Amino acid sequence: MVDVGDKPITARSATAEGFVRVSPELAARIRENSLAKGSLLEVARLAGIQAAKRTDELIPLCHTLPLDAIDVRAELLDDRVRIVATARTQSRTGVEMEALTAVAVACLTVIDMGKAVDKGMVIEGIRVLEKTGGRSGAYTAPARGTP
Repeated sequence: MVDVGDKPITARSATAEGFVRVSPELAARIRENSLAKGSLLEVARLAGIQAAKRTDELIPLCHTLPLDAIDVRAELLDDRVRIVATARTQSRTGVEMEALTAVAVACLTVIDMGKAVDKGMVIEGIRVLEKTGGRSGAYTAPARGTP
């Protein structure tokens, strides 16, 4: 692990996103909330929150962070589920990994919840959208399709 002991405690946040491409049949079942396992979007949201809180247990060299907030949103678009997670802390290191972990696990949960209907789902585009705080300052990802 990197020694962050001499770094100042600052307000930090990170937002990440990811997508799961789904079939028209699964999209209809999500809209109707008619999956056997329950509300796919709500279970994915809760899974993302739970995952963010355990990032240090999943990623070997991540610091244990006191999360002040984690917000996970799951929404059905036309042919995909979009997951967006924002993590916030007052700490010596950033929360990008917590936001990314929340998105990744929420996407995996979409697959688990929908696999009985759609075996061909694909996770796409997991990335950090923005981060604030810390020595390296703010970052905003370029719009999709730009380098």
